[in-house]
Amino acid sequence: MYRNTRFGELMKGLSRHQFDHIVAQHGGDKYSKGLRCWDVLTAMVYAQMSGARSLRELEAGFNQQSQHHYHLGTRTIKRSTLSDANRKRKVEVFSDTCNILLAQTRSRILKGEVADLLYLIDSTPIPLKGLGFDDWAKAHRNDRTQGLKVHMMIEQHTDLPVHAELSHANVNDIDQGRTMPITAGATYVFDKGYCDYNWWYEIHQKKAYFISRFKKNAGIEIQASRTIPESDQELVLEDSVVQFKNLRPGGKRINHYYGTALRKIVVHRDDKPTPIILVTNDFSRSAREIAQGYKKRWGIELFFKWLKQNLKIKQFLGRSENAVKIQIYTALIAYLLVYLYRKTQGISQSLKLCLVMLKNSLFQRPETETRVYERHRVRQRELAKIQQVLAL
Repeated sequence: MYRNTRFGELMKGLSRHQFDHIVAQHGGDKYSKGLRCWDVLTAMVYAQMSGARSLRELEAGFNQQSQHHYHLGTRTIKRSTLSDANRKRKVEVFSDTCNILLAQTRSRILKGEVADLLYLIDSTPIPLKGLGFDDWAKAHRNDRTQGLKVHMMIEQHTDLPVHAELSHANVNDIDQGRTMPITAGATYVFDKGYCDYNWWYEIHQKKAYFISRFKKNAGIEIQASRTIPESDQELVLEDSVVQFKNLRPGGKRINHYYGTALRKIVVHRDDKPTPIILVTNDFSRSAREIAQGYKKRWGIELFFKWLKQNLKIKQFLGRSENAVKIQIYTALIAYLLVYLYRKTQGISQSLKLCLVMLKNSLFQRPETETRVYERHRVRQRELAKIQQVLAL
């Protein structure tokens, strides 16, 4: 009887029916005479899990496991065909697939796996310069870099992405922030790149909370001061209720947060000569808890760093915009599939250790290994009994 490999179990986290529906919806396999979208996805997830550094390396490693291709629903690949497919296949097929998996992880979180929802929002640049990249990335560069940005929201306790988008380098963070889902009762932490008073008010209206920073030129006035516990006075320098001064800051669009109270918290920093000025609509937590909540924002920076070190979103197998986007989306898909695999298999190791384990045993069969181990144990016990009888 055939026993599924770990890679086969990993790919089960994505419904083939749902994927085929997405492909049909976008016409992903239309006019395709070579690799189908499923073949591309399977090969690219394999590239992420195996750490293949080139199409030649991917081709050799993937085709070496051809005996497993039938059960994966795929086929052997040629690097030239895969290169063409990455350049031509519709990115929407892979972005929608990523969104399906993000929805699954989001629903698990909301079902009660995490009691106190704390979402971290930020973006990370993917610098792309040189031959091939310059053809399309230069037109959308900003004053710092050229390439793409990954905009993401993760749940702080689990390091699980719940929203992800790609954009060009010159797209403002807040433009993507406005598209992110808001859950009532949750707390959202983000930096000054997401300063939009009307978006803050939208979060407030949806009965959610946010923790961010005021810009230096924010036009606010203090309405009342809040008592700071003596134990917190070295850390918290100010805790006050504030409102915006102007309905139309700078004579621009209406500020819908005008007339609604906010909370300003000034926090001492040991490593900086100036304090940090926080803003929140949460009046129930203590100022210390708010400060600690904002400090947790560094968790998403560490997540981005780990992602770039362990998945392939720095070195690319193709240089077209299409190929780069497909590779980034398949990196996120691979990460989410590892999460679902860990849950279904009841693995107690952390998600990061689980990913390392899978990388080193993709085509091993865990059920077969268990049976062999049990037979070995039974044989050892039988030999031990025989030796005891002979000793008498």
